[in-house]
Amino acid sequence: MFAVYYDKKGPAAEVLQWGELPLPVPQAGEVRVRLKVSAVNPSDTKARGGFRNQWTMPFPRIVPHQDGAGVIDAVGPGVDAARIGERVWVYEATLGRAFGTCAQYTTMPAHKAVALPEQADFEVGACMGIPAMTAHRCVLQDGPVRGQTVLVQGGAGAVGFYAVQIAKLEGARVIATVSREEQARQARLAGADHVINYKTEDVVGRVREITGADNSVDRVVEVSLASNIEADAAMLKPNGVVATYASDADQAPRVPYPALLAKHLSLRFVLVYAMPRQAHDEAAAYITQALVQGLFKHQVYRHYAFTLDDVVAAQQATESMSHVGKVLIRID
Repeated sequence: MFAVYYDKKGPAAEVLQWGELPLPVPQAGEVRVRLKVSAVNPSDTKARGGFRNQWTMPFPRIVPHQDGAGVIDAVGPGVDAARIGERVWVYEATLGRAFGTCAQYTTMPAHKAVALPEQADFEVGACMGIPAMTAHRCVLQDGPVRGQTVLVQGGAGAVGFYAVQIAKLEGARVIATVSREEQARQARLAGADHVINYKTEDVVGRVREITGADNSVDRVVEVSLASNIEADAAMLKPNGVVATYASDADQAPRVPYPALLAKHLSLRFVLVYAMPRQAHDEAAAYITQALVQGLFKHQVYRHYAFTLDDVVAAQQATESMSHVGKVLIRID
């Protein structure tokens, strides 16, 4: 099979290679997927680029990318052969494994290949996985949000875009923050009731104007904990929750302990790769039902623009953070 891989970590243009690799064989409890689309997540580029000075290779050779979509073409022992031919979206392909979705084929545990409803194409399927599962966990891990106010910091990002939609579907009032007009349009498309440009507006002041009360947010979905935790604490109601999945600007954020303590606030850390199996299964079921009902909107950067030959450009686009939409690679 044809695949993209790297044998050492470093910049995309220096370490990514292309070539023929042996066709993987599914082991017990696994399926093999003939991939149609591979998705690039920030965690994929960070793993390849030595994020946090993690330069050790967990395997001698790695085929990147956690998420994708395709068709099951073989199953291992213990997996129902009736799954052969099933359209699926896949997640966490390289979690503890060497071979991800940036190839014509990959294998993975059968439960990580989720049936893709006929209403959704392979591009949509590849957009699920890490972003949508993270969004589901951030919004709903602390119970229903119906009638509550949810603030999504970074409402046009890969996770934030789905977090806005899930919160709205579950009956919340949603406020989203963005940094430019292009992002504001996407946050509104996702269904945000109010959009705040944090570059030009006072987020705390605008939230209070919108809600008509101090400390008016029930839950915050947070993409930049170090930058926003003090404002989050100021805006949250007593017993509110911050669910954070990133703090890239500062990996050692300072926590305003008195402000959090005074309101009995909860600070939740969400890492999809460490979530329990039940949380994954609940997220997968929720996402699948939303796809069946056509409830989700999706944002893709340059539809079908990248192929396996363009993986360097695709990963660089993801790293640049200058675009809006998911970077996808057409495999077949």
